[in-house]
Amino acid sequence: MGGKYRITGDKYPRMRRPRRRGRLVLGVVASVAALSLVGWGTLQLIDVFTGGGDRASAAGTKSGCTTKAGASPSAAPLPKPGQITVNVLNATARGGLAKETADELKKRGFKIGDVGNATATYDKKVKGTGILLGPSSALKTSLPVLATQLASAETRTDTRKGTEVDLIIGTGFKALSTKAAADKALAALSAPEPTGAVSKKNCG
Repeated sequence: MGGKYRITGDKYPRMRRPRRRGRLVLGVVASVAALSLVGWGTLQLIDVFTGGGDRASAAGTKSGCTTKAGASPSAAPLPKPGQITVNVLNATARGGLAKETADELKKRGFKIGDVGNATATYDKKVKGTGILLGPSSALKTSLPVLATQLASAETRTDTRKGTEVDLIIGTGFKALSTKAAADKALAALSAPEPTGAVSKKNCG
């Protein structure tokens, strides 16, 4: 070629397209995200098959998000009226009171033992409505059940053998508790309110 400028040499410059670094970065980020999702899904499957979810639930309960009051140990079942033998003793001067009371207790399902006058220890000496007397073993069994029939009576224990209990009628006695009131008290005694309830706390 003529002229002022000449091209010398046997190599010519080549034109290259600019590298697109943005696409490369985006691809790397997408790959990392995909791997993270796969890893998370794998961990969830492992938890399902190994019981990890149960451990997490237990941990959540301990942390205070949801708590349940501990159940109290179940008490021994109370005896039914038909399993209790009651001696009805009259410590007042009113005749026939022991038999009337015994007949009513029998209608309500109690077994009746001795019916008559109270011993000299109690005769004319019981100022209240009555005394419920039995062995120490009956303090949380038979005596509370009998007390539902005469709510204002005093409860005492002695050193007797066996399981029979006494209802000693005092000078303040007018009648047993009404059957409706006695049945309600007996039902409440046999099925007391639960001591614990589910409580939820704010986990936020």
